[in-house]
Amino acid sequence: MVAYRLGDPTAAQMGRLTLNPLKHLDPLGVIAFFVMKIGWAKPIPVDPRYFKNPQQDMIWVSLAGPAVNLAMAVVSALAAKLIALFSLGLPVFILMPLMQMLVASIWINIMLAVFNLVPIPPLDGSKILLGLLPHDLAAFYIRLEPYGFIILLVLFYTGILPRLIMPIISFAQAVIIG
Repeated sequence: MVAYRLGDPTAAQMGRLTLNPLKHLDPLGVIAFFVMKIGWAKPIPVDPRYFKNPQQDMIWVSLAGPAVNLAMAVVSALAAKLIALFSLGLPVFILMPLMQMLVASIWINIMLAVFNLVPIPPLDGSKILLGLLPHDLAAFYIRLEPYGFIILLVLFYTGILPRLIMPIISFAQAVIIG
């Protein structure tokens, strides 16, 4: 949506400006999720040639996903607090699963926001960093892109990535839950 508002019609032309999850599933990512416990969706196509300021606008586009994840975590936390305060007269067999779903939504959305801000291609954080780097460093950094997925897998399976991001996720969760 941010890319579209900044002038890029690519995702709209491909029918990808939708909340329908089926339009975003990557078959290989789904299979990998069940086999390796790590998966992915199809990336939203963005063509920066449509932007007035491609470098800056790609930063905004890349920040949009994590920002939405954080907003969803906040909304879930507010809903959980309201339900906890007023319980809305709901029976326990409805109230407990509802609260568990909201708590899971908080954690999942914070985790996705933090993970996607990691500056390793193809994650959003890499595009943000790329937009902030001077031209000569950006040219070097972009050469890492073909190896990004392998780097992520190695960092994930060696436990390095979880050790780096879990404190950030825990802090963000504490702030949002209050």
